[in-house]
Amino acid sequence: MSDPQHFLATLREDLDAARRRDPAARSLLEVALAYPGVHAVWTYRLAHRMWRVPTLRLPARLFSQFVRALTGIEIHPGARLGRRLFIDHGMGVVIGETAEVGDDVVLFHGSTLGGKSMRHGKRHPTVGDGVVVGAGAKILGPVWIGDGAQIGANAVVIHDVPPGAIAVGVPATIRLRPAAAPFDAEIDDPAIYI
Repeated sequence: MSDPQHFLATLREDLDAARRRDPAARSLLEVALAYPGVHAVWTYRLAHRMWRVPTLRLPARLFSQFVRALTGIEIHPGARLGRRLFIDHGMGVVIGETAEVGDDVVLFHGSTLGGKSMRHGKRHPTVGDGVVVGAGAKILGPVWIGDGAQIGANAVVIHDVPPGAIAVGVPATIRLRPAAAPFDAEIDDPAIYI
C-alpha cells in the first residue's frame, strides 16, 4: 500500500473508531468536522512525522502548541500513539513526550499521561491496548497500564496496573474485575466497582 493510501486508511480508521465509541456521533462527516479529539490525533500524526526529523523538531513542537490552542488537547509530538485512539470531548487532555499509547484506547476529557520527574529519559506512562481512561484521571510517571485495564474518573495512578484490572481512587487502588461480571468495553463502568 502506498503512503497516501495508508494515510487515508488511517484517517478513516480514526473516524470509524470515534463513530463506534460515541453514541452521539451521527455520521462520519460530523465526526470529521466537529470532534476536537479526532482533529488532535490527526494533527499529532503529522507533528510526530516532523518530530522524527531532527531539523523539524522545533516546527513540530510549535505546530503541536498551535493545535493545543485550537483543540484544548496537548499531545507532545514525541509521544507514540497507537491506532484507533479516541479522545472523547478532549478538553484538557495532556499526553507527555515519552508516553506510549497502544491500539484502541479511549481517553476522556481532562485525563493526563504525565510525568513526575524532571529527569531526561522515560518519564511518562505506557498504556496497553484497549485501555479506557476516565475523565480527569491522571496517570503519572513511567508506569505500565496493562491491556484492557480501566482507569476510573479522577483516579491518580502512580503504580503499574495489571491487564484487565480497574484502578480507582486517589491514590488509585487496584480492583480486579469480579469473575461474575464479564468485561464489555462498550458498557463497563469502573465506578460500579468502587
